[in-house]
Amino acid sequence: MSWKDYVASLNEVEAYQKKVRQGYVKDRDTYYQGPQDPGPPFTKKPKRTRSKSAPQPFGAIGEEVEEESFEPRETLQPEIWENHQLRYDIREELNNIAEKFVANFKMPVELEDVRFTGSLANYNWSLYSDLDLHIVVDFATVSENEAWVKSFFDEARMDWNNTNDIKIEGFEVEIYVENVGDTHHSGGVYSVLRDEWIEEPEPYEGEIDFGTARKKSDDLSTQINLIRHIVDGGNFEAALKSIDRIKKKIRHMRRAGLEGPAREYSSENIAFKILRRDNVLGKLNNLQQRVYDSEASLE
Repeated sequence: MSWKDYVASLNEVEAYQKKVRQGYVKDRDTYYQGPQDPGPPFTKKPKRTRSKSAPQPFGAIGEEVEEESFEPRETLQPEIWENHQLRYDIREELNNIAEKFVANFKMPVELEDVRFTGSLANYNWSLYSDLDLHIVVDFATVSENEAWVKSFFDEARMDWNNTNDIKIEGFEVEIYVENVGDTHHSGGVYSVLRDEWIEEPEPYEGEIDFGTARKKSDDLSTQINLIRHIVDGGNFEAALKSIDRIKKKIRHMRRAGLEGPAREYSSENIAFKILRRDNVLGKLNNLQQRVYDSEASLE
C-alpha cells in the first residue's frame, strides 16, 4: 500500500474509530471484576513453573516456562558475535533485509540507521530469542502527521513479519521501524549500518524476580480471557475499548521495566516475554481482528 492509499483508508474509518473511542462500556463490571488471585509467590525452585490460577485458554501457560531461559549469560551469543563485533556476513545480510524492506514502498525512504538490539545483542539471549532489527527513518520526511506515519510503518512491518520466515543462525528476524530520535531503552544497541556499538551491554549480576513476573503475566492473561467473554457476548465496542486498555497497560509495563535499573532483567520485561512466548499477545491481536471482522460483516 502506498502512503497516499494508507491515508485514504484512515479517513474512511475515522467515523468508526470516533464511535469506538466515545462509546463505552457501561457493563464492563459485568465481565471484569478484577484480576484473579494468582496464588502464592513462586520461588526460585522448582526451576520450571506453570500458571494454575488463570483460566484457559489464555491464562494457563499450556507448556512450561523454563526460568533458566531468562537467566543472564556469561557471553554474547557465539554464533552471532566475534570478538564483540557482529559477524560480517550477518551484518551484510541484515543491511540487505533493511534495504529490501524500504524499497517496497512507493515513496523514497532514506535509512537513517539499521540497528540490532534485544536479547541477542545482550547477555539475556536464549533459544527463544528473536533477532530484533530496528530500521530507523525520519518520519517527518514522509508526512507532518507522524502518528499516521508510525501506524503506516507498523502495519508494513507487521505484514513483513507475518509473511516472511527469515532465520539467521536459527533465530527468527523480527523487523521494527522507529523514528529518528526515539529513545530505545536497551542494554545493547548495535549499529548494523556503521558496524559499531551505540550502547555496549554489560553482564548482569543481579537477581531476577521470577515470582513477580509470573504474577504480572498471570494477571494480564486473566484480563485477556475476560475480554474473550465480552467478544463472545457480542459487545464489540466494550471489547475494543478493553483491548486498547490492555495493550496500553502492557506497553507501559514493559517501558517502566526497561527504564528501571534492572532493564531487560526487570520483572516487567520478563512478564512481557512470558506473554509473548505463550502467544498471549498473539491471541489478543486475534481477538481484535475478530471484533473488526464481526463489525464489518453484514447478515
